[in-house]
Amino acid sequence: MSENLDNNGLRLIAENYDIFYIDLWGVIHNGINIHKNAIEVLEEITKARKKYVLLTNAPRPNKTVKSSLEKMGMNKEIRENVYSSGEAALCYLKKNLLGEKFYHLGPPKDFDLFLDFKKNKTTDIKQSSYLLCTGLFEEQGEDLNYYKELLKEHINKKMICTNPDLIVDKGDKRELCAGSVALVFDKMGGKVVYFGKPFPEVYNQSINNKGKKVLSIGDNLNTDIKGANLLNYDSMIISNGVHKDEIKKEGINIVSKKYKVVVNFIQTELKW
Repeated sequence: MSENLDNNGLRLIAENYDIFYIDLWGVIHNGINIHKNAIEVLEEITKARKKYVLLTNAPRPNKTVKSSLEKMGMNKEIRENVYSSGEAALCYLKKNLLGEKFYHLGPPKDFDLFLDFKKNKTTDIKQSSYLLCTGLFEEQGEDLNYYKELLKEHINKKMICTNPDLIVDKGDKRELCAGSVALVFDKMGGKVVYFGKPFPEVYNQSINNKGKKVLSIGDNLNTDIKGANLLNYDSMIISNGVHKDEIKKEGINIVSKKYKVVVNFIQTELKW
């Protein structure tokens, strides 16, 4: 059974934890506006001398994510706690594939990820050594069959997926993410290397968490909550996110069983 904290707030359990992994999109902001109540939570965590990481499956480097948050109005002290799946992927790419030619799947806004080795980007998928997936092309943002056709002759190549999320809600609009393309590739028999939640590497890179009591907060059962489960962290789902319709209809206990995850706490939105 998941404990509902809508009435008592996060303050009820905050003292029990040393570190909070908190998702950005769907918890701190909706892709357009920052949630004021969530910012208050971050301020209160800081006052309590606890640590938090704004752990995001954004397929861009930390500095690019921080710049976007600055434009939304987030102050510098909070932005410094950001760690992205893009940053984790970038560390891997620089270490292992820096000199290799790659084909990029994703929109131009993600080009920041490979600025240091953009000369290796090829527009001919046949010439690439690996596939770098940060999302969907702007002109092919909804048709996954397009990617099935594009990739069917290239399943021998490794795909680096910098955002395991399948979907995201931008304001009131639902959009497909890189994870959806990676899933198509995986089902075709291709090999995918993922960076981001729920995979442990991004958690461990972002902060020293050894021996710490951790609470992971997010709106996605497949990434935020599953990641917490894999690392034996406690978890809290924000129900007014990507699963809001399912949770509203069936309740969190039924929905969590459907996704094969354990959810310790639930809030409609992040509140102190």
